[in-house]
Amino acid sequence: MVDFSKSNLLNSLPKQFFASLAARVEAEKAKGHDVINLGQGNPDQPTPPHIVAKLQEAVKNPMNHKYSPFSGYPYLKEAAAAYYQREYGVELDAESEVAILFGGKAGLVQLPQCLLNPGDTVLVPDPGYPDYLSGIMLAQVKTAIMPLLEEKQYLPDYQALPLETLNLAKLMYLNYPNNPTGAAATSNFFERTVKLAKKHTICVVHDFAYGAIGFDGNKPLSFLQTPGAKEIGIEIYTLSKTYNMAGWRVGFAVGNKSVIEAINLLQDHLYVSLFPAIQEAAAAALLDSQTCVEELIGRYQDRRDVLIDGLQSLGWNVTAPEGSFFAWLKVPKPYTSEQFSDLLLRKAHVAVAAGNGFGEFGEGYVRVGLLCSEDRLREAVKRIEALDLFTD
Repeated sequence: MVDFSKSNLLNSLPKQFFASLAARVEAEKAKGHDVINLGQGNPDQPTPPHIVAKLQEAVKNPMNHKYSPFSGYPYLKEAAAAYYQREYGVELDAESEVAILFGGKAGLVQLPQCLLNPGDTVLVPDPGYPDYLSGIMLAQVKTAIMPLLEEKQYLPDYQALPLETLNLAKLMYLNYPNNPTGAAATSNFFERTVKLAKKHTICVVHDFAYGAIGFDGNKPLSFLQTPGAKEIGIEIYTLSKTYNMAGWRVGFAVGNKSVIEAINLLQDHLYVSLFPAIQEAAAAALLDSQTCVEELIGRYQDRRDVLIDGLQSLGWNVTAPEGSFFAWLKVPKPYTSEQFSDLLLRKAHVAVAAGNGFGEFGEGYVRVGLLCSEDRLREAVKRIEALDLFTD
């Protein structure tokens, strides 16, 4: 059998950080250990019953067994537009300002190929979602890092970026509520972003994956609520987190018409849109009662409080996230991120994600998911306490 070599492009892709983490967790489980996995980003709750029921109903319709229109059915785009009008007061033209995606990740990874040429520059938050780099490598473009620092509330400091970099940059990734830090954006920050993007002709791509998940009664801001945002950027929304539909692979991009057109053009060459029954169920999720979303936010806040209060009681100086379903915890001295995460896995059988897996400026932190029950979070705190790491 001939062993065909991978292309240089594939060999240039970054290693999948989460695949490595999952392998380490499975290795500990294989030894018979009960691992509390707080390193994952996979929602643990089922999709709400009314959405599942809509899918079951839609599957029975023979018309849904045919190819969808290339860019998806108008009713799903209209549902996305209605959702943005209801939730954020943002008006969207369903036909020209909405693109249906095979999950948010697909849009995020495809965008550099849609808008950039080899050698162009992309501004990327660090720490940040690792798959931004996958799209950058596939498009053969260059990366310019925007450090997210605790003293800056994990918001990029645009004044610290070299003018030469800003002049070269053609695309910028942002993500609030933020993965991995749990930070939230302010209206003032988004206003500064619009001003900067207009000045330097940079397309802003706001990853709004955790848009529904804000704590302490604070609703996360949509980038498109900012005056002028649609002129220079788009927002990518996924149903994975809001409705526990991670495995359904459905999301949408909204905003600047030229960017939406480019996304649709690339997808015309890759797909024939989503399975129509999923499109029907997604529309129902966006338009029907949002009680399930309110309950989900409450559940995550309860879990956040159990975890953060518990860890603080040990003497670990940690800060509660403002949104998302992650907490970003500073590693105690003298450990590195990897050393500490390895210690927790081996000695406490608690899995967390090492912060350096999210970029250079993630060193010194670990990311913890709020994706298991309160009882399991309490047990995780108890196991960490037994390591006696925070006593004077």
